[in-house]
Amino acid sequence: MSANPSLIPPGSSALDEETARAELYGLLSQLYYAPPGPEVLSALRVAVTEAPAEGGYLQEPWQQLVASARALSDADIAREFDRLFGGVGKPEVYLYGSHYLSGFLNEKPLARLRADLDRLGLARDDTMSETEDHIAYLCEVMRYLIAGDDVTVCNLTSQREFFSTHVQPWVLRLCEALATHRNAHFYACLAGFTQAFVSVETQGFDMLD
Repeated sequence: MSANPSLIPPGSSALDEETARAELYGLLSQLYYAPPGPEVLSALRVAVTEAPAEGGYLQEPWQQLVASARALSDADIAREFDRLFGGVGKPEVYLYGSHYLSGFLNEKPLARLRADLDRLGLARDDTMSETEDHIAYLCEVMRYLIAGDDVTVCNLTSQREFFSTHVQPWVLRLCEALATHRNAHFYACLAGFTQAFVSVETQGFDMLD
């Protein structure tokens, strides 16, 4: 179950598949949480785009994401983020699991998520402005469950349970909403990469049975 380490932006410490997975979740968390800063975009624009072997499943969507970052300025990407996800009132695209699972924000899916986070010993930082069902927060939890030091919770069993309960049931619907949105360019490419990565993760977890 892996994302190829060669697809991580240069400067990565990715030495094995698990580290590569954790770093990809970390990158997704950054890109979905806020308009990416110059440092993140600079690394993305010079990222390696060729996998060691032809036909890598993540190679094409990764190449499209990198190409989009190269084609657009930092300001273009920031404006796109704000247009899609920001503003006052209803965003053009929701980034919250509760919206896709129940049709409303702050509903039962969020309560269940908070209960599971509590069992994992995790809690939202008070400085975080978003609720825990935001895609960026979920990606950060997955990164922790892969790379964290507490082996009682940071293990494949916890990863699979959290992913299958709180990520897999709705993220592809978010990806579809972004991929088809008329105002999405960079984020349509990010959605394509997210969809491919989630598919790889799903297949990997299925192989554990």
